[in-house]
Amino acid sequence: MAIDESLLKREEAAVYALRSLYRRFGYTQFKMSKFEEYDLYVRNKDFLVSDGIITFTDTNGRLKALKPDVTLSIINNSKDSDGVQKLYYNENVYRISGTTHTYKEIMQTGLECIGHIGLFEVCEVLSLAVKSLETVASDCALELSHVGLIEAAFDELKLSKELRKAVTAFINAKNTDDLISLCEQNGVEPEKLTVFTKNYPCPDDAFNAVKAVYTSGAVLDALNEFETIFNVLSELSSAVKLIVDFSCIGTMSYYSGVVFKGYIRDIPDAVLSGGQYDKLMKKLHRTAGAVGFAVYLDELGRYDRSNAEFDIDTVLLYGDDISAAIKTSEMLSSGGSSVMVAKEVPKDLRYRQLLKITEKGLETVNGND
Repeated sequence: MAIDESLLKREEAAVYALRSLYRRFGYTQFKMSKFEEYDLYVRNKDFLVSDGIITFTDTNGRLKALKPDVTLSIINNSKDSDGVQKLYYNENVYRISGTTHTYKEIMQTGLECIGHIGLFEVCEVLSLAVKSLETVASDCALELSHVGLIEAAFDELKLSKELRKAVTAFINAKNTDDLISLCEQNGVEPEKLTVFTKNYPCPDDAFNAVKAVYTSGAVLDALNEFETIFNVLSELSSAVKLIVDFSCIGTMSYYSGVVFKGYIRDIPDAVLSGGQYDKLMKKLHRTAGAVGFAVYLDELGRYDRSNAEFDIDTVLLYGDDISAAIKTSEMLSSGGSSVMVAKEVPKDLRYRQLLKITEKGLETVNGND
């Protein structure tokens, strides 16, 4: 049976398009078949997008969780191998909604590349992140940073563990003023760190700014890797705006290389996020590396609602003639229009036209546009 794609919600259409995209590039589907132990998520809470975790007690008395994340489950249920495992998923996760602040079931899709991760695998995953953004919206942007670069800078400056934590928070928040004060209190050259909180008009400005304050060592090695990745990605896509934003580093205790977030017009929050998370793999006693991303389809649902002009094409009011109401609705909908039959005008519904069945036939009442 053919599917009428016009009936799909934006997030539903995105699921089919993204699954097709990932399969074309050799990714196979991962399907969760069990509930994970609550302990898996609570031990890695900083990695999760949402702090809230819904728990329940299994029949054997063990505390389980309704999955707030798929990546952790993939790591927990896959094994290290000599090659590279390429997996994609489409799962419902359970998180606290950013709009209602209540628990919500959310469709999420994404992919993970696990194994011996090199520059090719990182670039391929990033290219698929770009293609994913292009699939769901024409006006989009991808922000990129590199945790390895920031850590190399911390190492060169010999920052303590406590100072690294404070500096990371200021970089994440782009809090330049407090970062300068912190540097002055601890004898650190502010320019060495404020370079990571500034906004840059173009990527070359960002790379050159780092080269101006760091001239050798691991910092430039990491910068060269980042620049190589960025240049490869730039050659592959011109539709998505690529932005170097060093503050986009998330939780540095999990990520190890490039990190990124994707945005589309009219939605303030990221609809895509990911990165290379070798540290998370090591924490879960894995020897392999990994890079991947997730697309948050609930955000696309909000986008779809805000941009839809009407909820329905026609509201059809009828009296007592049920047969006439059914026949008229069939006639009106035969051309593909959506029709709602009702006794009274529904409240809080945006419709294109309002029709009424009368003794004289079908009459236009008014519109609410």
